[in-house]
Amino acid sequence: MSKKLVSFAITALLATTGFAQSATTTGSTSTSATSATNPNHRTINQRKHNQQRRIDQGEDSGQLTRREDHNLEKKEHALNQEERDMRKLDNGKLTAQDRKTINKQQNKLSKNIYRDKHNARKRKS
Repeated sequence: MSKKLVSFAITALLATTGFAQSATTTGSTSTSATSATNPNHRTINQRKHNQQRRIDQGEDSGQLTRREDHNLEKKEHALNQEERDMRKLDNGKLTAQDRKTINKQQNKLSKNIYRDKHNARKRKS
């Protein structure tokens, strides 16, 4: 239950951060306004949310063992931290190369989620 609450809090924080960022940049007509509404930016955040939802669903249904769940959560946390570090280096923005790197890592994490959810191991009750 507490993992769900933490996941919900993280998702809510990400959503409000993105909303606050877009609200502050929509008033300007500079190129930063276009990067804030860039579909790729939303795609990264949407994928984070979707993958977290898939992990939570696997945990709830018993498709993921405790170890698999912990391992996936740890990998997702590391990916989120890396994204934050990339943004710090470029004044809160992601470069095209950063987006490419994050996308590759999200693809790998997505495959790990699928593999762990569809293997023969189940959570013990």
